[in-house]
Amino acid sequence: MTVREPDVPVSTYRLQVTAEWTLADAAGLVPYLVDLGVDWVYLSPILAAEAGSGHGYDVVDHGEVDPDRGGDSGLRRVAEAAHRAGQGVLVDVVPNHVGVATPEASVWWWDVLTHGQDSPYARYFDIEWAAAGGKVRLPILGDGDDQLDQLRVEDGALWYYDHRLPIAPGTGEGSPREVAGRQHYELMNYRRADTELNYRRFFVVNDLAAIRVELPEVFAASHAEIRRWIDRGWVDGLRIDHPDGLADPGRYLDDLAELTGGRYVLVEKIIEGDETLPAAWACAGTTGYDALAAVDRLFVDPAGEPALDVLDTQLRGGLTVDWSAMTRGTKRAVADGLLRSEVLRLARLVPDVERADDAIGELLASLAVYRTYLPIGGDQLTDAVDRAMTARPELAPTLRELDRRLRDVGTEFSTRFQQTSGMVMAKGVEDCAFYRWSRLTSLTEVGGEPGEFALSPAALHDVHARRLVQFPHTMTALSTHDTKRAEDVRARISVLSELPQHWAAAVRRWNRLAPLRDGALANLLWQAVVGAWPIERDRLHAYAEKAAREAGVSTAWIDPDTAFEERLHAVVDAVYDDPELAADIAAFADRITAPGWSNSLSAKLVQLLAPGVPDVYQGTELWDRSLVDPDNRRPVDYAVRREMLTRLDGGWCPPVDAGGAAKLLVTSRALRLRRDRRELFTGYAAVAADGAAADHVFAFDRGGALAVTTRLPVGLAAAGGWRDTVLHLPPGDWRDHLTGRPAVSEHVPVGDLLDAYPVALLVREG
Repeated sequence: MTVREPDVPVSTYRLQVTAEWTLADAAGLVPYLVDLGVDWVYLSPILAAEAGSGHGYDVVDHGEVDPDRGGDSGLRRVAEAAHRAGQGVLVDVVPNHVGVATPEASVWWWDVLTHGQDSPYARYFDIEWAAAGGKVRLPILGDGDDQLDQLRVEDGALWYYDHRLPIAPGTGEGSPREVAGRQHYELMNYRRADTELNYRRFFVVNDLAAIRVELPEVFAASHAEIRRWIDRGWVDGLRIDHPDGLADPGRYLDDLAELTGGRYVLVEKIIEGDETLPAAWACAGTTGYDALAAVDRLFVDPAGEPALDVLDTQLRGGLTVDWSAMTRGTKRAVADGLLRSEVLRLARLVPDVERADDAIGELLASLAVYRTYLPIGGDQLTDAVDRAMTARPELAPTLRELDRRLRDVGTEFSTRFQQTSGMVMAKGVEDCAFYRWSRLTSLTEVGGEPGEFALSPAALHDVHARRLVQFPHTMTALSTHDTKRAEDVRARISVLSELPQHWAAAVRRWNRLAPLRDGALANLLWQAVVGAWPIERDRLHAYAEKAAREAGVSTAWIDPDTAFEERLHAVVDAVYDDPELAADIAAFADRITAPGWSNSLSAKLVQLLAPGVPDVYQGTELWDRSLVDPDNRRPVDYAVRREMLTRLDGGWCPPVDAGGAAKLLVTSRALRLRRDRRELFTGYAAVAADGAAADHVFAFDRGGALAVTTRLPVGLAAAGGWRDTVLHLPPGDWRDHLTGRPAVSEHVPVGDLLDAYPVALLVREG
């Protein structure tokens, strides 16, 4: 295949393709996306997945497009519709694992269960056969000593309730117990998985078995259908899910570049702190969590941090919690619990090292990034070793020896440790600590550092300028299928940083009316309530239960505390059924709604105009008050959006209100400008303001397209508004693309410029 310079999208629009909303629906949406201004259509995973999968990350057959999602013909229709309209197609692909919840549907897994190590696919999976006497362990049995009595042989298969398992040739005679004992798999209680499982999973999901895509035959087999998409010209770029789970992400990306002919590729890589993507990686950048974290913090008032810290300490019974200490503890708990099987597997690779399992757990808890790519990231490993030795000096000799062996790049121990560290970080931080750290939950988002409270305008300008130079085609995002809260929920919650005392008083009132013994969780729940208000009762019940179980303080996924959860659900019901509480919540939500809208519009314009490739997650061109998945994968009403867009194009200047048309105006005008006037986006320069409220302006010029946004709107209003604040525009004639009005001078009063909306999109004319 001839390698060519990759086509690069100007913007993307993420669509969640399901059995209910198929590729045919996506193809039919293309005209609307063109009108919206979108450059590329961005599809969630579309390879054949588990029946009923709402996300598509549980691929069962790499050889076909999921028939339930529209199949081969559906993808062709999307490609043809998009390409006729001048759009590209970006597809999310999953190289790390396959779905195994329904073994007979999972093509490779069924064969491995049938034939064991003699299966041609046995090498495809990351199975430690020796750990279970040549078998693969299946953690599907429930509690009780009689579980094997529930087995039955029927229709040539072994059944355990609704689990259908294969029977190896010549082993089907005898009782179900006897038949089970002859198989290439060992059935075990689900509780044993975290300590005794002998195949690598995606994080801690037993139903997602990792594959060894580093092997050429596995790469070829798992990417044959993807190659066909490329060869047929249907797909123009790929988004790579969870590259940190791969043995060698850099080599994988090289292989992928060769397969695709150098097409546009993004990686779902979460950047921590000052970390950057390895320069040698054959990709355009990340999927945008780093950009999300930076933009969010622009709209957080640093002055609110002390009061919110005081509230957090009070809600924890006087306990002051340090973010680094918390996450170190949650990561260590994951290494000792949910991922103990991986730690023990690592320890078995260094049997001569005393207390290796303890030291490995300590080192995993001490790593400040998701993973290293040794020798890249060697300094991060050094820092982790130092932190571990400080915390556990008695393990110093063991830690030094592990450090030495980890730097022997290419060994199974070094490779597997690096694959494991990302799992520990994800489960310990994203899926645990983010639900425990609740002082301001708009900051507990994937890719963010909750300990970093706010970002100054100057700092965000620096972030944007660096991105333009280093990764000009990386994706930027505000909402994704993985965000804990949609962008507009976070924008509203960030207003609490401007009203910390009022928020603290409200939390105390609500805790008296509907008490919950877990104060930190109560704070998180109240923020979700006002952030997503009005929210349907069933959605809030589902969110509260998931958040409490993920936090793992007062209840858990396994053996939940039923008494606590009953009380938790009673609190949720009180939000709707207690008249005093309901009225108070509604009044507070009303108070922060308008400032939240200001933050939302401003954040959206910043994201859409800043360097990078902005993605719009499905439906977020209007207000989106979604919470964590699956809440953020609910159906989108595109008929409403089409009708609103038609009205806007007819000259309607909507108010900033609950309908959300103002956000659609900002989104469509910014997307169209980026697509149709690319020459206006060649640089980056901060635009200065002077006057009493200059700190409330954030503005930048991309080379003829200029964003003007409002930050900290509560403080701005309290101080008397814009008053004498003036924005100093670059030379030229400028017109606001949102209102159609010209800027009256190069030194424009901000109050005049932003009298209709909290943002302006200025375009140099001529």
